[in-house]
Amino acid sequence: MKRIFQAAFTTAVLLAFVSTPQSVTAALPASDSQGEPLPTLAPMIERTVPAVVNIFTRTRVPQRQHPLFSDPFFRHFFDVPEQPRERYTQSLGSGVIIDAENGYVVTNHHVIARAVEIAVNLQDGRTLQAELVGSDPDSDLAVLRVEQDGLTALPFADSDQLRVGDFVVAIGNPFGLGQTVTSGMVSALSRSGLGIEGYEDFIQTDASINPGNSGGALVNLRGELVGINTAILSQSGGNIGIGFAIPINMAREITEQLVEYGEVRRGHLGAQAQDLTPELAQAFGLENRPGAVVTRVAPDSPAAKAGLQAGDVLVAVNGRPVRSATDVRNAIGLLRIDQRVNLKVVRNGETRTLEAVIREPATAAVQAGKLHPRLAGASFGNLPEGSRLAGKVEGVLVTEVDRSKAAWKAGLRPGDVITQANRQSVTNLQELERAVKGSNSLLLNIVRGNGALYLLIR
Repeated sequence: MKRIFQAAFTTAVLLAFVSTPQSVTAALPASDSQGEPLPTLAPMIERTVPAVVNIFTRTRVPQRQHPLFSDPFFRHFFDVPEQPRERYTQSLGSGVIIDAENGYVVTNHHVIARAVEIAVNLQDGRTLQAELVGSDPDSDLAVLRVEQDGLTALPFADSDQLRVGDFVVAIGNPFGLGQTVTSGMVSALSRSGLGIEGYEDFIQTDASINPGNSGGALVNLRGELVGINTAILSQSGGNIGIGFAIPINMAREITEQLVEYGEVRRGHLGAQAQDLTPELAQAFGLENRPGAVVTRVAPDSPAAKAGLQAGDVLVAVNGRPVRSATDVRNAIGLLRIDQRVNLKVVRNGETRTLEAVIREPATAAVQAGKLHPRLAGASFGNLPEGSRLAGKVEGVLVTEVDRSKAAWKAGLRPGDVITQANRQSVTNLQELERAVKGSNSLLLNIVRGNGALYLLIR
């Protein structure tokens, strides 16, 4: 206990010294017996915590049964009672009130995914039923709405101004204990490539984030919202000092669309890119500089109409520097349909600026049963450029699977990417149709999550 106290006290004293004079005054309202000010974040916390809520969800989960229990003759003969086909589970999370007048609460998609009931518990003890306004699995954000007067919302900071070393506070509901506050600092920015979400541009912090903190607030010392706590990196499931939050600038773009449309309507540029490695930079005759190399431009796409070409090196999108292909994907994924985007590229050693207009992506989903009867119940589509696998994997995306149909029983799941069919590589629906046509059985090579597997369907 002594070591913990010393660490906490040292951090508090450091906060006092690094703050501006005004923030020091605001953070030091108390005095000790000698009249000396005591470092504390209590005034800021007291203003902030009413805007952070605890979220409780109830979810229906299919109950796995032995096949004999589905046989009415077996149940009748052995007098087996009807078995429940579903069970209910409960989960906990956190959320942040971002609009007190309209009752909007932002949280993580994974907190409310598949929930049939959502309750929000306010800091003053009130419990409210919440309705889902919209959610976006790719960014792991969701917006809820509650009807209640007297709500408190958090003001937004500009997360683009964050620096490594800035002090931050995480507020949430870890392990269902109730509202809890932890402090730390920004330990890294723009973390991506973790495979946690489809769109990643995380703030990394050592402020303790644990299960139940998901969807909670990451605030600066002024009590402004800088991020939405989302994930931790841990082998044990508990905090080890590496937590991740979605920057609030990114969250604002997503939540505005969720409120307006109930979903995120991502636009289509029609280009794919990969990271500019030092070896590629040398091959293109460039100095070792950050960027992303355009690997493919779809015909008649907005990128093609803007004059973008394979081999161009993207160095900025709408004035923001590009350090990797992930930066390009994140920037385009936040743009709305019909929005203009400026692309700064290097081509043959010359820098030029191109302007494209983001368009609605063409949907080309098909019922898989039309391709082959053993695939009945699934829907396939071409892998969209916004997918986290775009540029890394080529194949056909499984968009939906009916649990009662043959495709589900064969092992197909939504989100699978079919890269081979009957030992033939497939990059689009047309190639898949040719590969399975006329065959009695199907051998599919599938990318699922971070792994791959073969499925033999007979």
